Amino acid sequence: MISVKNLTYTYPGAKQETLHGLNFEVAEHEIFGFLGPSGAGKSTTQNILIGLLKDYGGTIQMMNRELNEWGQDYYEHIGVSFELPNHYLKLTALENLNHFRSLYSGPTLEPMDVLAWVGLQEDADKKVEDYSKGMKIRLNVARSIIHQPKVLFLDEPTSGLDPVNARKIKDLVLDLRRRGATVFVTTHNMMVADELCDRVAFITAGQISLIDAPPVLKKQYGQRKVQVEYLNGAQAVQHQEFPLDGLGDNEAFLNLLKSAPRVETIHTQETTLENIFIEVTGQELSP
Repeated sequence: MISVKNLTYTYPGAKQETLHGLNFEVAEHEIFGFLGPSGAGKSTTQNILIGLLKDYGGTIQMMNRELNEWGQDYYEHIGVSFELPNHYLKLTALENLNHFRSLYSGPTLEPMDVLAWVGLQEDADKKVEDYSKGMKIRLNVARSIIHQPKVLFLDEPTSGLDPVNARKIKDLVLDLRRRGATVFVTTHNMMVADELCDRVAFITAGQISLIDAPPVLKKQYGQRKVQVEYLNGAQAVQHQEFPLDGLGDNEAFLNLLKSAPRVETIHTQETTLENIFIEVTGQELSP
């Protein structure tokens, strides 16, 4: 669905490039994470892909067509949910969605159905100026999918949401993928990326350093060890590590399971995407 080759970009008046030859592809029905700290080039890349920034270098194929060859019909096929809310505040949520759906020539979803998906059906007739930030963010997502886009761009989709509503948005994204959408997520939140994304790209200082599936990365950069937490005879918590390879024949491990008064936990020593990001890029993932 998306093929980017040697993408470069320099903002007007700037002396240095912001993007330095990015290369990546996003398959149909894939959730692709674009991960990095603020200033890494995430938003610049997204703004190019959605047509807000022109005069880029390199080539971009969107839905098997060069991006700069698309006209206004491009927006019939993509949806965008920005990090910051941008609605008509004097209108209700329902009025907002009815207005935006009227801009599309193709079939659209029923606004009340979409509001239910993001948990706003009870507030459909409330003016958006009376919404909390989290409600406005959820309305952003609702608006971005009202026309059933083939490609959905989500910028920090769970930012400012409580755990319950963040879970609701993540479940919705997964459901949209099952319905046939391709999703491009930009975020600095590695937990969101780990839960949602089929593959992730690490970007820092306008360059991509790594692209792969989260489980593959965690296996590659994690330790093949098992840590056992148990209580000893004095009821004090103890820890012991064992190699994961050959664990079933490891006599020390088997003896510990038999002799320990109580085993509290057994964990493989997986790493996290955030730890991998720091190891690969040398940078922290601050917002």
